[in-house]
Amino acid sequence: MKGTFPVKAFEHIRTPFYYYDVELLRSTLEAINREARRHEAFCVHYAVKANANHRVLEIIRQAGLGADCVSGGEIEASLRAGFPANKIVFAGVGKSDWEIQLGLDNNIFCFNVESMAELQVINQLAAERGKVARVAFRLNPNVGAHTHANITTGLAENKFGIAMRDMLPVIEQARQMANIRVVGLHFHIGSQILDMGDFQALCNRINDLQDLLEQHRIRLEHINVGGGLGVDYQHPNRVPLPDFKAYFDTYARRLKLRPGQTLHFEPGRAVVAQMGSLITRTLYIKEGAVKKFCIVDAGFTDLIRPALYQAYHKIENLSSDLPVQAYDVVGPICESTDVFAKQIDLNTTQRGDLLAIRTAGAYGEIMASQYNCRQLPKAYISDDLHSPCLR
Repeated sequence: MKGTFPVKAFEHIRTPFYYYDVELLRSTLEAINREARRHEAFCVHYAVKANANHRVLEIIRQAGLGADCVSGGEIEASLRAGFPANKIVFAGVGKSDWEIQLGLDNNIFCFNVESMAELQVINQLAAERGKVARVAFRLNPNVGAHTHANITTGLAENKFGIAMRDMLPVIEQARQMANIRVVGLHFHIGSQILDMGDFQALCNRINDLQDLLEQHRIRLEHINVGGGLGVDYQHPNRVPLPDFKAYFDTYARRLKLRPGQTLHFEPGRAVVAQMGSLITRTLYIKEGAVKKFCIVDAGFTDLIRPALYQAYHKIENLSSDLPVQAYDVVGPICESTDVFAKQIDLNTTQRGDLLAIRTAGAYGEIMASQYNCRQLPKAYISDDLHSPCLR
């Protein structure tokens, strides 16, 4: 079964481009709010790194989510889209001075701190401004996730977070700093996680850490468990929404929040992945010695995930209902890794046919580059096909 696309409108738009189905985005946001609001203490922040398209950010902000940012640029994009500063969280292992100053000047909700060195800089910059910075410490829980090695973040070998053994001394030092207020703990174990057992393991680790903190008379206001919920890349039409109910219910059942604590989530991919497709046009069909190539005008400069992560994206021919044939779908970039898929079945494809590379709303447009001096892809939303989305 193919997805539903306004193919006639696509014919008049220069390819490649991103198409965002904002009705699906709104349905996704409704599902998130419906399931999260069943639990009084749950707060949801959208991870801006997944897709920072201005129109997309505005819709997410209108749904009431906060913003999880990992750069000063993302903070600025969130503020431009109307996110309240008091719902912006700033994470990231390498925050520069100007980025920290930006967060302080706008009184953001909190900084997720990843090292003692970073904490000292935040304290110094806050003192210079006569402010008190709210911080949560990102701990590395040494919890593995069943996902690609390049997007696992919660193991001891990863660069992210503070080691668990350093939790108590770091918190104690922070409490002695005049311009720091410790408000919580932050965790994130990886991305594209579909096994709820991974989140259960994180809950167990947090429960143990909270017990240890209470033994030292430390109780915090907020626990932030990051994001990580995956989507179904194989079946975007059949499974357009992630299982938000199972996700939030896992934390509601397994995590032992203390009275008055709030629990913060930072989904990114799960919010925007399925609503986006990369639309590309077939340039040539090349008959190789052992296979048939479908050469398209999109490349890894437009969608890098297949080249970077060997990621699967379902591909559909929007122009053909002819019998299927096997193709390697490849781009024009002068690199051997510029391949979207190998030996996949497509309806018989000809020059000029439009293809949709599905589930590309997350880590697609935002990771595009101008390698080979290529233009960045434009983006169009279903509400307004004939106007490029603001960036």
